[in-house]
Amino acid sequence: MSTSPERQSPELLLAALVACSLASLIAYNQPPSATLFNQVAALLAWGGFAMLLLIDRPALRVELKPASAALAALLLLMLAAGASVLWAGLPTSLALHAVALLAAAMVMLLVGRAVHQAGQVQYLLTLLCLGWVLVGVLSAAVGGVQVFAPQWADGDWIARSTVAGRAISNMRQPNHLASLLMWSCVAVIWLGESQRLRREGVWALLGLFVFTVMLSASRTGMVGVAILALWGLLDSKLTRASRLALLGTPLMLGLSWWLLGFWADSGHAFGAATRLSAEGAGSPSRLAILANAWELVKQNPLTGVGWGEFNLAWTMTPFPGRPVAFFDHTHNLPMQLMVELGLPLALLVLGLLGWALYRAFAAGQRAVGSEAVALRCAFMMVLMIGLHSLLEYPLWYAYFLLPTALFLGLCLGPAGDAAEASAGWSLRAGVLVLGGGLMVLGSLLTLVDYRSVVVIYAPPAGAASLETRIHRGQQSPLFAAQADYAAATTLPPGPEALEATRRTAHNLIDVRLMMAWAQSLHAIGDDERARYVVERLREFHSPQAEEWLAVCGEPRAEGELRPFQCEPVTRVFEFREMR
Repeated sequence: MSTSPERQSPELLLAALVACSLASLIAYNQPPSATLFNQVAALLAWGGFAMLLLIDRPALRVELKPASAALAALLLLMLAAGASVLWAGLPTSLALHAVALLAAAMVMLLVGRAVHQAGQVQYLLTLLCLGWVLVGVLSAAVGGVQVFAPQWADGDWIARSTVAGRAISNMRQPNHLASLLMWSCVAVIWLGESQRLRREGVWALLGLFVFTVMLSASRTGMVGVAILALWGLLDSKLTRASRLALLGTPLMLGLSWWLLGFWADSGHAFGAATRLSAEGAGSPSRLAILANAWELVKQNPLTGVGWGEFNLAWTMTPFPGRPVAFFDHTHNLPMQLMVELGLPLALLVLGLLGWALYRAFAAGQRAVGSEAVALRCAFMMVLMIGLHSLLEYPLWYAYFLLPTALFLGLCLGPAGDAAEASAGWSLRAGVLVLGGGLMVLGSLLTLVDYRSVVVIYAPPAGAASLETRIHRGQQSPLFAAQADYAAATTLPPGPEALEATRRTAHNLIDVRLMMAWAQSLHAIGDDERARYVVERLREFHSPQAEEWLAVCGEPRAEGELRPFQCEPVTRVFEFREMR
């Protein structure tokens, strides 16, 4: 690791650019997952970057105490995922996903801590900010194509937007694009503060990124712009030029709205205006899912429903006024932890994370000079994604979780020899190099394993029979749940399909799965549960389900039995009875 930001290693700079940009720019995907390649790319790139960053200092002893609260929170979440396998029947493959990502986050947290301890905060921050500016510019270009020239989006190099007039990036989510651009804005400020970017460049890049936020029509991004302005108003450590640029971001947002209004007047779609006129500043479905989640918390206050079990518990609990979309997350980090872990454990984890955030904030307040500005910029990266986590769930994606952990670690603890010599637990940086290597290896093995389910959904010429492909996919250590979904929805209703349904229901339940679930329950004679599943299905008001239920309105001869899905519910089941 170089000792001077002015003598940046070309290899490290390239690795930083790849780590920041690769996962966000991949559009190509293969079913059943639209983001698997993005997730794997993040694991691969950040693992490789961690190795290169510390490989020349394997004997450095990294003091753990400054990061102990964050480490404890991550460890508790890993234990919760493991416990859910034993207590809630969560499939091992799904638990492995969670444990692997949390373990990778621990590695990145400690990598950031090691860099802070080595006194290289500004060096690392510069590398990362160059990467975030690069990916911001490229993502803005992708977003521009999606809005202004959607016919150029081929789906392999540039993802096709699913909503006219909105930029979704190659991550295929407008809110993810907005969060990435908020990081790019913070990166621009640091590069300006460290005199690597002229004032004109700062304003131009901020304007580009804010304009692209407007293209995304993300309300989360618009709130993020307000936070940027608030940062400029309150942070006296920043130069006057940076503060003025930050204070100008709301004006940039307003100008972007005005310009896109002209675009809309010529007959084109303006996603932000359409969305705000239809939904307003809030989201009724998000508020409804939070209300439903709170009801589940009240029903399961001590133990929660189990890690990874929210979707199953919510779907299989009566909520007549529920949102009609299928939610696998509450879209609010504290609520997600409370509903899945229970109040005692969730409050403990949130308290530990809150303490870690306070320590990170305090480090920026104690520091002086350019080091203080660097730490505050790193903290703003964490704060931006933390605020996004109150409205979405970005930290469930490796391309946000891993850099967030790195930025948090970068903020934690004192730098210099005093930290290295202090009493307490520590580990050698060589262990983190090994951890980065395991992230790289794990990402490659994940790609190999993923092929076992890709052939189910996109079989090549000469592929084996569907039954054979499903059976092989069910042996996958990481993607068995996706193979179980295929089994549940394609095999004839009966015991085998029902077992597959019960396993894949821990992943994500949709209309097709619920219909197959009810049919398999009926096939084995469990009509009480079958009718209960149908009753829950009716709450979603799905057109696909309405077609299936249309037989209930057809005339019948006297004495003819009604189909099972037309009979009323005779018993209410607790969601745990449906596992």
